[in-house]
Amino acid sequence: MVRVNTPLPTRPLGNTGMQLTGIGFGTWVTGGGGYAFGWGAQKDEDSIEAIKHAVSLGINWIDTAAVYGLGHAEKIVSRALQDIPRNERPYVFTKCGMVWNEKDSSAIPQKIANPHSLRRELDASLQRLKVEQIDLYQMHWPPSDGTPLEDYWGTLLELKTTGKVRALGLSNHSITQLQAAEHLGHVDASQPPFSAMRRGSGKEEIPWCYKNKTGVIVYSTMQSGLLSGTFSKERVAQLPADDWRSQSPRFRDEELRKGLDLANRLASIAVRYQATPGAIAIAWTLAWPGVTGAIVGARSASQVDDWIQAGTLRITTADLNEIATAVDQLNIGSGPSRPSPIAD
Repeated sequence: MVRVNTPLPTRPLGNTGMQLTGIGFGTWVTGGGGYAFGWGAQKDEDSIEAIKHAVSLGINWIDTAAVYGLGHAEKIVSRALQDIPRNERPYVFTKCGMVWNEKDSSAIPQKIANPHSLRRELDASLQRLKVEQIDLYQMHWPPSDGTPLEDYWGTLLELKTTGKVRALGLSNHSITQLQAAEHLGHVDASQPPFSAMRRGSGKEEIPWCYKNKTGVIVYSTMQSGLLSGTFSKERVAQLPADDWRSQSPRFRDEELRKGLDLANRLASIAVRYQATPGAIAIAWTLAWPGVTGAIVGARSASQVDDWIQAGTLRITTADLNEIATAVDQLNIGSGPSRPSPIAD
């Protein structure tokens, strides 16, 4: 198991005043299975141990969402942090705008953003997390209920003035939407998907955030585990039916082959650092100007040890070029294959 022996360096989250470690603990898998977009069965005790272990190694922020496990992940985060003194607890980030059917857990949650719903969601998250203030509250997805951006972003800005929220962000929003929100009130953070296989936000959103002092925390940095170095065709075939990846096109056919091939290329770089392919995949995202931190999940404490080194790892320009060559040769995804300096 790979462990970090030095303090994890931090980066500013925009102009919020929060300094984040380069990696944060993601809790999508903590929600478990039994609902649309679940990850299959997950023991709460293992999740709590993993969170505590990550914090003990220096990680100072946790990313969760109301919809993960239909409220369950937020409760587990609260349980994991309850024995940690308040002045030593990590920042807690959560998200809103995904509303589930209380009578049918298998139904796909709806993207709802009307003001009444957002206010209700915030109070529910505060109650589940057992905190008085959420450090970063994010709109999970652009809504599909017809609520204009001006209305839901305006509502979130109002909620910030109540003191229940310290900072506000937009997850999975385009540059056009980020710009529109910025005209109403500053966007403290953006949360896009970003990995060597999914590089779209590296073209416009991340550079825009850098120039506008908006923090960026990226997710799916190991492409939902595909770049961890632990996957194979056989393992994918054995994924349980209630693990969303078993139905995802990214884990099938040509996409799966490309992902496994790229993981093998990352493994050759990982050897030079005595690291895992997953740690290299995460470090790749952190090498991009404008990226504040990378969200990484774990089912167990041992999985945290597999990627914690990414928090201190700095891969070289030669490594970045090698990865870019692999991405181009394998014809994976779209977007820039290597980071470039951003002009101020």
